[in-house]
Amino acid sequence: MSAEFKIAIFLVVTAGLALLTWRSLWRLTSHGLYRLFAWAAFLALVLLNLDYWFDKPFIIRQMFSWLLLIVCIAAVTYGTVSLRRGRPDKRRSDASLIGIEKTTELVTAGAYRYVRHPMYSSFLFGALGVFLKQVSLLSALLTGLTFFFTVLTAKMEEAENIRYFGNTYRNYMKQTKMLIPFLF
Repeated sequence: MSAEFKIAIFLVVTAGLALLTWRSLWRLTSHGLYRLFAWAAFLALVLLNLDYWFDKPFIIRQMFSWLLLIVCIAAVTYGTVSLRRGRPDKRRSDASLIGIEKTTELVTAGAYRYVRHPMYSSFLFGALGVFLKQVSLLSALLTGLTFFFTVLTAKMEEAENIRYFGNTYRNYMKQTKMLIPFLF
């Protein structure tokens, strides 16, 4: 795939994601802006390493990459299913939230029993998996940017959750890790 085509894909997809979350992009205290940056860095990483996706499939690096990508898919799926328990309601009027995020009850079961942000965790696992497809300085930089903006997104979302759920969320924070079970 040509570099020009990859750039076009990056611009179109990033513009689409910006349109999806446009209401939250103008508030620096909203997690939506930083989530867009995390998505953009991740997309750039995927496009950068796309040509190496199936290169030498049985070397250790590639097998570990696939394992991380499977964990990524499992985490985002389990997180999405678990989040539905929070009774999303369109009447929740926070502009930074999209669809399923508009929960009216704090979710502490399922994936949320282990980490507060399983879908953001999936981003971290996915970024590491894609990074391992072709290790380079640029892919390391994009992986670092994905990590930085994902953690920043989670921190901003936690401030939003404290404003909405109050002490219930603060207590939940004491019982679980942010992104990686038992570690961080």
